[in-house]
This record gives sequence, structure tokens and C-alpha cells, in this order.
Amino acid sequence: MADKLKITLVKSPIGAVPKHKATVEALGLRKLQKTVEMPDNDAVRGMIASVRHLVKVEEI
Repeated sequence: MADKLKITLVKSPIGAVPKHKATVEALGLRKLQKTVEMPDNDAVRGMIASVRHLVKVEEI
């Protein structure tokens, strides 16, 4: 299991379900193609799972 995850927003959440929009923002992603580093834990993995169609994830 990786120490951190690199999460990139690759698709716009404009037409997404409001819950998915909130999840993307909670991950710290505000604009397309922006990347954040988050710790690899169950809470973050669950957030990623709910918006996996909008983000790209890499293990660091």
C-alpha cells in the first residue's frame, strides 16, 4: 500500500450529482487538471471510489 496518493481531476463535475461535486471539492480539487496529494487511507479511498469516473489516481 502506498504512502500517498496523487489525485488529478480529469473530468468536469459540472453535470455530476451534487454529492459527487461536494466530494470532488472535499478532495481539494477545484479546477480541471489540478493535482493534490492525499494520504492513502480508507476515508480517502472511499471518496475516490465515489468519483472514480472524474479523477485519475496514482500511488506515490
